[in-house]
Amino acid sequence: MKPPPAFARRVLDWFDQHGRKDLPWQQSIDPYRVWVSEIMLQQTQVRTVIPYFQRFMEAFPRVQDLADAPVDEVLHLWTGLGYYARARNLHRAAREVCDHHGGRFPANVDQLSELPGIGRSTAGAIVSIAFRQRASILDGNVKRVLARYHAVPGWPGQTAVHRELWQLAEQHTPTRRVADYSQAMMDLGATLCTRSRPRCEDCPLSVDCAARRADSQADYPGKKPRKTMPVRATIFLIVRDAGGSVLLQRRPPSGIWGGLWCFPQLDEQAAAGNWCLDRFGLMPTELAPAEPFRHTFSHYHLDIQPLLATLPGEPQAVMAGDDQLWYNVAQPSQIGLAAPVARLLASL
Repeated sequence: MKPPPAFARRVLDWFDQHGRKDLPWQQSIDPYRVWVSEIMLQQTQVRTVIPYFQRFMEAFPRVQDLADAPVDEVLHLWTGLGYYARARNLHRAAREVCDHHGGRFPANVDQLSELPGIGRSTAGAIVSIAFRQRASILDGNVKRVLARYHAVPGWPGQTAVHRELWQLAEQHTPTRRVADYSQAMMDLGATLCTRSRPRCEDCPLSVDCAARRADSQADYPGKKPRKTMPVRATIFLIVRDAGGSVLLQRRPPSGIWGGLWCFPQLDEQAAAGNWCLDRFGLMPTELAPAEPFRHTFSHYHLDIQPLLATLPGEPQAVMAGDDQLWYNVAQPSQIGLAAPVARLLASL
């Protein structure tokens, strides 16, 4: 078998000496662990992911355990990690693997890409790292390495740029040591070829990197066209009964905070009294605004005004259904919470 080409050989030689080999998901490698780690690492830094991955593996050591778990338990363990559609898709994909693939992950990119939440790059990571078969990856770190090395202009979110980067990824992927090569390329982008202040002097590719030769590393990859982030506003109505329990409602399964538990939301404070009267037949004995704060999503800012509403008595008897519950702050339920909701509950 031919040795890897020069690009891959330099990357692999660097990985042998300097690559990270002690991350939790690099131990006891199997398709399930690789898949969970790859989903968690999307748009999230390694140091943030490590404790979440460890807790997730303790709770769901096998794909069957994840498939059998209530979605609330999955979302609870994901609380704080963000981009919650990833957790919902993990749960759905686990069920599909168990229901349609006998609990075994498919060993090819096309079949893996049909599972919820698994794109071409994630499928390539599973195939190359877990199955040790040749497949290419193109996560954010790899895009940055390739865009700089080849001086590929433009934002990778543009179709033509994305296609060119995939062609380059395929071109450089070796036929040998594909698992190490995939790990190495992700490591290279995460530790050396970083967005700002790349450590080119330590990079195994710097000798013929087009961006470094032109001293234009900051130009690659091209930036996403900037848009003014719109600002929206909402009121979180924090309804508490005499025992201190707090009313939460489940969000719809899709959209922002899909499937998570959240406070009732209002458009204006003046509606709070009537909202409580309509649902409980009780007027709050106190309405007290708390300190407002801003929560930022990828595409807009949300200004949140918490409003505490204290009810007389214990109105749980008039509430029923799967989409609402009284949350005992002293003995919290194991449910998925939207990040700002978890923040507010911790302050109560």
